[in-house]
Amino acid sequence: MIRKLSILFILIYIPFRISAQDTPAQPEKISLLFIGDIMGHDEQIWSAENRETHLYDYNEVFRYVKEEIAEADLAFANFEVTLGGGPYTGYPQFSSPAELAVACKNAGIDFLFTANNHSADRGARGIMRTIYKLDSLGIPHTGTFSGKAGRDSLYPYIIERNGFSLALLNYTYGTNGITVRPPAIVNIIDKKQIDADIQKAKNRNPDAIIAFVHWGTEYDTIPSKSQTDLAEYFTARGVDLVIGSHPHVLQKMVWVKSTPGAKNRIIVYSLGNFVSNQRKPKTDGGSMVRIELEHSGDSVLVSNAGYFLTWVYTPIENYRKRFFILPCSKYENNPQFFSRQADYLKMKIFTGDSRKLLYNQNINIHEFIFSGYSWIYD
Repeated sequence: MIRKLSILFILIYIPFRISAQDTPAQPEKISLLFIGDIMGHDEQIWSAENRETHLYDYNEVFRYVKEEIAEADLAFANFEVTLGGGPYTGYPQFSSPAELAVACKNAGIDFLFTANNHSADRGARGIMRTIYKLDSLGIPHTGTFSGKAGRDSLYPYIIERNGFSLALLNYTYGTNGITVRPPAIVNIIDKKQIDADIQKAKNRNPDAIIAFVHWGTEYDTIPSKSQTDLAEYFTARGVDLVIGSHPHVLQKMVWVKSTPGAKNRIIVYSLGNFVSNQRKPKTDGGSMVRIELEHSGDSVLVSNAGYFLTWVYTPIENYRKRFFILPCSKYENNPQFFSRQADYLKMKIFTGDSRKLLYNQNINIHEFIFSGYSWIYD
């Protein structure tokens, strides 16, 4: 059965006024959007470069998904590159132009998580330069730090919006064997440190604690035991939302609803790729997970949770490979949009495989489907 979202996206664009005397007070709500891996392979860098000016522009990458990102009160993403300066390179040691971060901001992404296995690709200098660039662009972030004093004062990151206070945590399993030299810091999964961080977060009395974790086995659609064990570890200590990245493919999403003795919580094991040049089956797309929190008396509960499937469309235009992120449901019935039928069929394969996986694995989290004029909850 199809149920309408509590706030349909189309309503955002319809102006109206209702006096406070005519409507009962509504519970305070906030919508959060979690986005997967933002990568920077060589082909993406070449695609964004103006060959005459040698300047970069990534804004078109987000053109077709910008509306869905902007609808959320807060949008978060895994920024899996460094801004380490030139020469700009992709895999295996990423350093992208700062214009990639600018485009993220322009698309409506409010916050970037920077602790991942590529954080140290350009060494301590790359970590420092990434922090400096994001700060200079006014893009909030967490997971990597320029030193202990900065981590002590800025972590856990507290973000406030719509009357909600959210504590943000971010950790990675490692940095591909690259030593992180002081004073630079990359948050590594270390339970002793995490315990202290969670307690510090609780001392700030947030409405919710969110952990964004870089974990798991690449290209495996089933969460590993280390992932499930770590998810239980986080939730047992009071973390409300655990959001995962790193496998570069989708993994299941679980919403455990409140019952006597059990707290309302969500675990998303892997969001998959948001944008990359990985084109093998299951790596050529991902998901955006939208979670709505609501004040209920003295508590904050998850009132809604669902996901959008997204796919990376890479047509050739003027002899150049382009990158566009598409919300699958908007384009799966529009084959005329695609310059090559083969691309349309690849997106259909990704969509079908993803739905089969998530339909069988997810618990209480369903897909948002585009009806032709608005999004509905399937």
